Amino acid sequence: MSNEFKGRTGIDRIVRAAGHSASGLRLAYTGENAFKQEVWLAAAMLPASLWLGQGWVQVTLLAGSVLLVMIVELLNSGIEAVVDRVSYEWHELSKRAKDLGSAAVMLSLLLCAGIWIAALAQRFWGI
Repeated sequence: MSNEFKGRTGIDRIVRAAGHSASGLRLAYTGENAFKQEVWLAAAMLPASLWLGQGWVQVTLLAGSVLLVMIVELLNSGIEAVVDRVSYEWHELSKRAKDLGSAAVMLSLLLCAGIWIAALAQRFWGI
């Protein structure tokens, strides 16, 4: 069985991949409330990372932790979409997949919060 999308190469593949990525971001923003909230928080936190970070390593950690939350949220939304595509019926494996995705989002949020709290503590209290 041949897949017409697998034979693309060069600039055509890059353009199409970028289009699919943009479509995914639009879908996440319009269809996932959590992702929309994270986009608005990122709009504030990414510029703030330039102000708060003391050196490029801290800025990268602060900004990267925010982007990591958004990446994990996108992956979690993908998992939920696939599970829902298979069936809306309750199933232990479906629950497991969704719970594991949710746990990944929670851990990324905790990591982000920890990095930001540590940077704030160092900046304002010298800790």
